[in-house]
Amino acid sequence: MNRCGTIILLALVISLMPAPCSVFALSRDIPSGPVHIEAERVRYVSDPEAYEAEGDVHITFEGGYLDADRVMFDVASGEAEAEGNVFIKSDGDTVEGSKARFNIITKQGVISRGTVFFRENHLFLRGETIEKRGENDYSLLDADVTSCSGKSPDWKITGRRIDVTVDGYGTVRHGAFRVKDIPLIYMPYMVFPAKTTRQTGFLPPRWGFSSDKLGWDIGIPFYWAVSESADLTFYQRYMDKRGFQEGVELRYYLGENSFGTFYTDYLRDGMDVTSRTGDGELFRDWKDSHDRWSYYLDHETLFDNGINLMTNVKKVSDNWYFRDFESHNYYLEHYSEKGDRPFRRVDFEGDAYLSSLNSTVRLTKDWEQFNLTALGQYTDNYRSHSNDTTLQKYPEVSFTAMKQPIVDTPFDFEMDSTYAYYYRTAGHRGHYLDAAPTVSLPLNAGRYFRFIPELGIRETRWDAADTTDSRRRRDRQDNRTLYHVGATFTSDIQRIFSVNKWGVDKIRHSIRPEVAYRYLPYVSQDDRPNYVPFEDEENRVTYSVINTFTGRFRDEDGNVSYRELLNLKLGQTYDIREARRTLPPGADKRRPFGDIDAKIDLTPHPLFSLGGDLTLDTYGGDWKIINGLLNLRDPRGDSLRFEYRYTRDVVEQLNVDVHAKITDQLDLFFGRAYDEVEKRNLETRYGVLYRKQCWDTEFVLTDSHDDRSFMVIVTLAGLGRLMRVEGGVPGRD
Repeated sequence: MNRCGTIILLALVISLMPAPCSVFALSRDIPSGPVHIEAERVRYVSDPEAYEAEGDVHITFEGGYLDADRVMFDVASGEAEAEGNVFIKSDGDTVEGSKARFNIITKQGVISRGTVFFRENHLFLRGETIEKRGENDYSLLDADVTSCSGKSPDWKITGRRIDVTVDGYGTVRHGAFRVKDIPLIYMPYMVFPAKTTRQTGFLPPRWGFSSDKLGWDIGIPFYWAVSESADLTFYQRYMDKRGFQEGVELRYYLGENSFGTFYTDYLRDGMDVTSRTGDGELFRDWKDSHDRWSYYLDHETLFDNGINLMTNVKKVSDNWYFRDFESHNYYLEHYSEKGDRPFRRVDFEGDAYLSSLNSTVRLTKDWEQFNLTALGQYTDNYRSHSNDTTLQKYPEVSFTAMKQPIVDTPFDFEMDSTYAYYYRTAGHRGHYLDAAPTVSLPLNAGRYFRFIPELGIRETRWDAADTTDSRRRRDRQDNRTLYHVGATFTSDIQRIFSVNKWGVDKIRHSIRPEVAYRYLPYVSQDDRPNYVPFEDEENRVTYSVINTFTGRFRDEDGNVSYRELLNLKLGQTYDIREARRTLPPGADKRRPFGDIDAKIDLTPHPLFSLGGDLTLDTYGGDWKIINGLLNLRDPRGDSLRFEYRYTRDVVEQLNVDVHAKITDQLDLFFGRAYDEVEKRNLETRYGVLYRKQCWDTEFVLTDSHDDRSFMVIVTLAGLGRLMRVEGGVPGRD
């Protein structure tokens, strides 16, 4: 045929076997069914039936296509022999080389001096000979693997033979890890991940060193994908000063409304240790091996009828567990401040500062206007050698009625009620019953004012035993009846301003003043057990005002969004009882005005926010509380976080975190926590993150008042974390 641009398009209706799910992908639409051949020259061969194509050959088939300079295609077998700039792409990944024999039915073949590219994890495999043995299996001779683009990769793993299964693992025989062609580590046999979904196998190891507590600390976790709804992770950990610790995590997903996580670990600790806490409360002198363990269960089930079961149980073998393993443990690694991820909801930081843990089982039932909650709670106190005086809840049942209209009346009703059995080995324990209904009458005075008077009663009963003295137990039953009256007066005044500048369409300014009065008379409560909360008498007025600025924004496409720009609340309490207090000779002056409280949230721009709460001593004129948080970011990724915490005579602390994006490849981190009261550094962190197209490394140095440590993490793109090394730095006493 004519070479001057005539393209021969042959539609070959071939009865092909259904192709298995291939490991390749496509950047263009590929027709299904027939095979199409495009080339500058195509010649038909009758025996055996074949087509010989030459010049910019492009063959499409079900699920893929093949490009080459020359192709001989056998119609009966579906086998294509290609030469010159061979390129095969199908379902995502690519194979290219100088010469290939490829079957478009079985998706098997051999490629000479070729490259395989796995798109999902951006892996390149190069070899003198590449044999595609099955749907997802490759075998390469004189080969290398890397996730780096380009002809001179920053790193690669070379081997005499590499076998790889897509969405599984690869193995390297007689291999070496190379950086810029420089061999660093010889590996007679190595396994690497080539996964795009959950697969069973080893996870990246972790190395650490602690000269005083653990010695060399090595962890090699193994992940087992048990099924689509469950998996197991085994945490093998060796500490040369303590021994071998085995941990296991089970995650299960029984459905959208039922899931959970269970973890446990065990260590036969062989380290001899004598130590005492700084406050002298705890002391140990361990000369023999000790059993050290922990377990954790987090489970939630939401039933169709509105019943929700939540179980959160955690326990450790001894009060020293988190002190000894504070450098690394499962709970620190899986801590989540928000707890909004189903399988990462550890709600405490497992470090040396942890003072207690609450294990709870909670069953709730919700209606539109009511809630019933049954709670069982056990508390471990890690600051005391004994848990005998710690109060436990076996159980605590509460019933709550939300504020709601009373049928056919203008009144509203709400109620809080609780039954509990509080237990401790030594001290006050016993039954507790409390009910507090409240009736209110909302009244509107015109468009701008709302007045709500209310009346409430609180009845509390208890059946208590005092076991403080083990030789003498005292039982007592009693009750307490309280009532309160109150009223709230509010208004809400608004005005909308047109701006039409800086992307701001309009701003709404809302002013909400509020005055609230509450009276609760004095009732003697000297005989109550200490698990019954004390209710102080009240006769006070609280007044406050809230200013809110809300912006309406309109982008270039006309889309509208809203953001609160400023929320400022000021409030104070006036104590009528204090104002009327009788002053005997030499008594302190009356001080009926309470502290002035202020709270501010300022967000004039999505990249800038300022929040804080302050309390001013009305009579002393100085600040009791100052808490402020400043967050500043830019579109490039730089950020500054500055926090100041002050409570008079208790704490004054400065926290700062800086993230500087120096270049596209280099980030610097700095963080510091400083105790202004003790005039000492609590913790300073220096960090460097260097990233390239196919790898990154992070180095963090932490310097605290009693310890200095480092952490290095190296991650290879496509393969995951290569290593994590952490340990102590000499120089701290």
